[in-house]
Amino acid sequence: MERQLTVAVLGASTNREKYGNKAVRAYRQAGYKVFPVNPRADVIEGIKCYPSLLAIPETLDRVSVYLPPALGVTALDEIAKKGVKELYINPGAESDDLVSKAKSLGLEPILACSIVEIGMSPGEFE
Repeated sequence: MERQLTVAVLGASTNREKYGNKAVRAYRQAGYKVFPVNPRADVIEGIKCYPSLLAIPETLDRVSVYLPPALGVTALDEIAKKGVKELYINPGAESDDLVSKAKSLGLEPILACSIVEIGMSPGEFE
């Protein structure tokens, strides 16, 4: 049996209208093992929520970022420490500072909507 792909949604939200929540639902529907990350929530969409990336006890295939750029920049050190294979910076989360810092840490940020990348539309999760 193939190993289930893992994803952390950084900036996951309890608000179903926010993309950080839609991503949790989209990845779960696509068959990923989802790790919502939000220090102010215990559970999102019925899934245990983690206060930080480093609190997640598993290897991550992907991190999908839904944070304002200034917060995203501060999260990059944790992302690099975690040894993530793919880093998606979703629309609205990107900035020149974030991209240059990510590259300086050896990360290859992908500037794209990760929901679309897995073959879904955020509009499916209204």
